[in-house]
Amino acid sequence: MDAFHAPSPIPLPGCHQDDTMPHFSPLDPPRPQGVRDTLYWQAPQGSASPLALARLADDAPLMIITADTASAQRLEDDLRFFAKVPVMPFPDWETLPYDSFSPHQDIVSSRLRTLRSLQQASEGIVIVPINTLMQRLPPTEYIAGQVLTLKVGMTIDREAFRDTLSRAGYRAVETVYEPGEYALRGALIDLFPMGSDAPLRLDLFDNELDTLRHFNPDTQRSEDKVGAVELLPAHEYPLTRSAIACFREGFETLFDVDPRQCPLYNDALKAIPSPGLEQYLPLFFEETATLFDHMVEGTRVALLPDVFEAAEHHWASIESRYENLGVDPTRPLLPPHRAFVPVAEVFAAIKQSPRVQLVSAEHPHARLSNTSPPPAVTVNARTQQPLAALSRYLEAEPQTRVLFVAESRGRREALEETLAPLGLHLPHVDGWQDFLASDHQRAITEGALDAGLAINEPGIAVITETELYGEVVRQSRRREKATDDSELAIRHLSELHPGSPVVHHAHGVGRYLGLETIEAGGQAAEFVALEYADGARLYVPVDSLHLISRYAGASDELAPLHKLGSDQWEKARKKAAEKVRDTAAELLDVYARREAREGFACDLPEAEYARFAASFPFEETPDQRAAIEAVIGDMTAPRPMDRVVCGDVGFGKTEVAMRAAFLAVNAGRQVVVLVPTTLLAQQHYDNFRDRFADTAVQIELISRFTGGKSQDKTLERIQEGRADIVIGTHKLLSKSMKLPKMGLLVIDEEHRFGVSQKERLKSLRAEVDILTLTATPIPRTLNMAMSGMRDLSIIATPPAKRLSVKTFVQQRNEPVIKEAILREILRGGQVYVLHNEVKTIETTAEQVRELVPEARVGVAHGQLPERSLERVMSDFYHKRFNVLVCSTIIETGIDVPSANTIVIERADKFGLAQLHQLRGRVGRSHHQAYAYLLTPPPRNMTKDAIKRLEAISEAEDLGAGFTLASHDMEIRGAGELLGDEQSGQIETIGYSLYMQMLDRAVKAIRAGKTPNIEAPLDEGVEIKLNLPALIPDDYLHDVQQRLVMYKRIASAESAAELKELQVELIDRFGLLPSPLKTLLRQTRLRHRAEQLGITRLEAGEQRGRVVFGSGTAVDPMTLVSLIQKDPVHYRLDGADTLRFEADMANEEARFQAVEGLLERLNRKTEAA
Repeated sequence: MDAFHAPSPIPLPGCHQDDTMPHFSPLDPPRPQGVRDTLYWQAPQGSASPLALARLADDAPLMIITADTASAQRLEDDLRFFAKVPVMPFPDWETLPYDSFSPHQDIVSSRLRTLRSLQQASEGIVIVPINTLMQRLPPTEYIAGQVLTLKVGMTIDREAFRDTLSRAGYRAVETVYEPGEYALRGALIDLFPMGSDAPLRLDLFDNELDTLRHFNPDTQRSEDKVGAVELLPAHEYPLTRSAIACFREGFETLFDVDPRQCPLYNDALKAIPSPGLEQYLPLFFEETATLFDHMVEGTRVALLPDVFEAAEHHWASIESRYENLGVDPTRPLLPPHRAFVPVAEVFAAIKQSPRVQLVSAEHPHARLSNTSPPPAVTVNARTQQPLAALSRYLEAEPQTRVLFVAESRGRREALEETLAPLGLHLPHVDGWQDFLASDHQRAITEGALDAGLAINEPGIAVITETELYGEVVRQSRRREKATDDSELAIRHLSELHPGSPVVHHAHGVGRYLGLETIEAGGQAAEFVALEYADGARLYVPVDSLHLISRYAGASDELAPLHKLGSDQWEKARKKAAEKVRDTAAELLDVYARREAREGFACDLPEAEYARFAASFPFEETPDQRAAIEAVIGDMTAPRPMDRVVCGDVGFGKTEVAMRAAFLAVNAGRQVVVLVPTTLLAQQHYDNFRDRFADTAVQIELISRFTGGKSQDKTLERIQEGRADIVIGTHKLLSKSMKLPKMGLLVIDEEHRFGVSQKERLKSLRAEVDILTLTATPIPRTLNMAMSGMRDLSIIATPPAKRLSVKTFVQQRNEPVIKEAILREILRGGQVYVLHNEVKTIETTAEQVRELVPEARVGVAHGQLPERSLERVMSDFYHKRFNVLVCSTIIETGIDVPSANTIVIERADKFGLAQLHQLRGRVGRSHHQAYAYLLTPPPRNMTKDAIKRLEAISEAEDLGAGFTLASHDMEIRGAGELLGDEQSGQIETIGYSLYMQMLDRAVKAIRAGKTPNIEAPLDEGVEIKLNLPALIPDDYLHDVQQRLVMYKRIASAESAAELKELQVELIDRFGLLPSPLKTLLRQTRLRHRAEQLGITRLEAGEQRGRVVFGSGTAVDPMTLVSLIQKDPVHYRLDGADTLRFEADMANEEARFQAVEGLLERLNRKTEAA
């Protein structure tokens, strides 16, 4: 092997040259001795560098300094694969020097966690980019001094504790979601400690801490108990009185500006952590520290190549930003040497430790390693023998031990399939240490490793997917946890603010005024106040909230305002009802044709299906589970399925499709998955391969790339019916394709297909099961689904990090664009710049290059040939450039996890669905994402455009796709279901009510009845027990939350759901006060009365009455016998009222009497 080395550099006179030094092995690298000299290593090749560094950390703590954030993140994964000690990243703030943003809470949280563990750890690897190392940090005693330990059984004084929390920088909120937040509610304290992965719920008994439990931030439900926990401060600077005094003195001596003019200064004095205060961190301490001060004695330092250049570059950018931004008197800046550590100082500190410098170029003193480049063993799918290169290598190196590394279990199976022709014996090992300890000649494992390695002595090679498949575009999925499905109607209610139009089913459209508590019959109850024409008011009791829905139709200003007690609403409703009847008949005609065709019913193979479901690596979200169950129900029924699964980007729609595919394949049918772009086809293909790894399912891919021989073979397999799942673009729809046994068609991103393709799909609609996946349903599909022509499943469970895309709607100006791009590039991220005119897209790219010379800019639009478009996208994915100027072609792209900023030009030109889809391209990893929607001046925009932009900037934290689509319907009108007929009707009576009526008409016609136009919609049961039934405001302060809870209680459909709600209430807010218990019990009564067809139920201290509806389920004979047996206490009054007397002085007696009465009426009904 030695013959391959470059000739040694000629020794210079007087320079001592170690020709005798043997090449070192990365398994046991040379250690630096003393602090006088730097030890130079020629960087070992491939992933041998991380291996050598991991071994260096085995006997002393190690700090690794990288040139930038991106390489630190890559190195972290590689080190975790090799290291025996904990790997602790110290992430960058990801803001620009002197930025006016604060770093994301999660980043601060993980930095503090690392600093805290450094104080207690004697081993470990800290990875830090050089620009992060140049920040000044709080002194070591700050964190140690501010740590608060909470233990079960300790005493807590609530007020003092609240004070401690806010001094430590925690924020008081209504509901806790993010690190650094807390909420106090009676005996419960919710708190998300910094540096911890889940928030805590403290339960106090008097002043004693009774239990500590983690809870899930989305469902807000408690999970496992813990014994003790450490609270870290919420910021890297303190807001204690002494620290603020120190800040004040420093600020006033340093800057000769009028401090009263500086909002930041004024906030800091009030202990408000305003954005960007981190930049003034040195003012809060007598003296600051650097990361070196936080490291243990005897730490070694390893410098990666190019660190020095990166440091100089960073310092230059700090100085230039100081020059440019330092002129604003309301925001004076600390001079660079106060705010940051100058380059010379950093390197002086590095020289205090034993150190290793990795060099990539020739260096006279560098120790060489006995590694060679990772073996060149690319699999070439186009040739006769794809694995030729690999088999040649394995034959040439029979002594070398080889470890294959795949990304995940599914990838491992795929890799084993690929290698099968070589007939290797590949046992599975648990990772690197396991492989070294074993005596397997060859083995396979899974891990996140960027590149392979080859060591010559002892002969060991690691081959990763990078070597085999070249640069594969691989998806790293970051999955979050699920929220409970909190009913879209309720989500609409929580957006109500006084003045917004609402529909009351019996009285028409009014305006919402708020919640009011009113004394009625001596009892306090809460009412929703609505205002109608001429200032008339209507008070709706909270237990009939299900009669109110938010008005959706015209815009809020144009919504009608009806007169109470006039027939205006009746007429509107009647007219709509007639129209509804016709529409329903038409719908049903389409429906009937579908129903008449017998589809194919799959049977459900219990055991296999359970095994397949269990191999899903994430927790199913409740909505997802519901969608899956619905799909299985459809597939096992004989009629053809036609279901739309609508879920936001990244909410797990694909899994639903995979379960369906599994059933279809099991029943011996073919599955076709249709996607709009080649890239997505490839991505789905990989995902399906991954998921079906443990089964014998054949998956084929057809797209413009699988050309030539392999394609013909594939087609042959498909047409013989040997391929179980076929994934492809619309090429699959061409007439020549024969799909003999097609049983299920999955359409992804439906809104991307053209009309002709949809027609072709429609012809299939009656025979096969069709499953459509879409993130933003086009209003028409949404409308069809809502009116029951196609079934709709909504997955509205957002990822846990509250879609944290910060959205700015601004007029276009250069500095804003420049800041946005720079902020993202400097943290190692990537930017989309969206410019939707192909004519001028190149000039836009030029402008970006001029604005931000550091950026590497690429261009992508739909008129590029498919091949070069692929190449551009793949290069962008691999960070070969970091700004992509593109057209809307990226709507359905591959996920680029490191792209976290999107700038959209002329945002007023896009529809809501599109804006949302585009915004969903960023924020797919754990970084704060930014979306800038740039607009022309307001006078150049249409009214609708302005409304759309408002809607999108408001829908920042919802699982917004669906909510936005229904907003879009409101903005555009939904009148395209079967023509323009009903758009007028929707305007007058509001969208949700229209849907409800349509739904009823459809049900009636289906049951063979004529829809009853006269019949009012279910008015619900009115219950008056003259008992206080409400949620007291000292139990739940926030009006919005109270309203949402009322609506959830009113909308609960069964006793079980109420029970579930009760559990949640106790868990989140503490024990139920009695008025709330009454409310829940009253709701249970209402359910029973509804089943019996009773419209009113009243009870006082001595007597009460029951009013029966026209279609009551109570048997008249029952009533007669009841009255005959006990005429003293029961008597009929008129045709429909039963009066009764009993002793009901207290609450319990009253409930028992009424419940008993309903029980008797019910018993006879059942017997009858």
